Amino acid sequence: MHLITSREHPLVKQFVKLQKSAQLRKKSGATILDGVHLIRCCLSASKTPIAPNCLVVSESGQKNKEIKSLLEVCIHHEKTQVFLVIDSLFQKISPVTTPTGILAQITIPVPEPLITTDRDLVFCVLLEAIQDPGNLGTILRTAAAANVTDIYLSKDCADAWSPKTLRAGMGAHFLLKIHSDCNLVEIARHFRGQILATSPHAPKSLYQTDLTKPTAFVFGNEGAGLSNEMLQTANEIISIPMPGKTESLNAAAAVTICLFEKVRQDIC
Repeated sequence: MHLITSREHPLVKQFVKLQKSAQLRKKSGATILDGVHLIRCCLSASKTPIAPNCLVVSESGQKNKEIKSLLEVCIHHEKTQVFLVIDSLFQKISPVTTPTGILAQITIPVPEPLITTDRDLVFCVLLEAIQDPGNLGTILRTAAAANVTDIYLSKDCADAWSPKTLRAGMGAHFLLKIHSDCNLVEIARHFRGQILATSPHAPKSLYQTDLTKPTAFVFGNEGAGLSNEMLQTANEIISIPMPGKTESLNAAAAVTICLFEKVRQDIC
């Protein structure tokens, strides 16, 4: 285990930059995981387990039983380097106020080709201009729980692999195929099933819609909703009944209602 005591160490600088810069994450194809849970999810991913490129552990963190157990697993991966960092320096590297004691750098998974060649795709989500990383992470977590296979993000979506999105996703990233910087109109045109968009003013309810067939849900920006171009790709525009006096739902809440109505219909 290599000891790092200086904030000028290249690895320290790399960790800080990767957490702050979406552009660097995209250019390098790497991101940072914070905490035992996310790293375990990464290592046990059902599709393709990912071994961290390197781990950074704080002096106090190395005494934690969960972290010690995790290090024993990672030490068997030849590509994983482990670095020990003094607590005061780890505090500066950590993306959260209360450090977890362990960080990992991983290579961002590259999903399989888009749905133009995927005849088995029956349940996916298209996201247009979702801005809040917390919302995006919650949506990914919900999608994984509902057994969605693929998520397609427009070019102006929040970064799926930012530390905040990863924390909100709680490991869902490693259960989904996440496609970034997509032309959603083209994705919708090639999907072999129904495209459903939501609008609070649509006359047809979610609960009047047959969701047992291959379905792609399209959700838009938290404030502006879907663009006209995306609305035109939908086979149907449906609404979520809201008997209360609020004008709209949080984007993540709307996604949850729609996805789990499909789950309900599929089960019943």
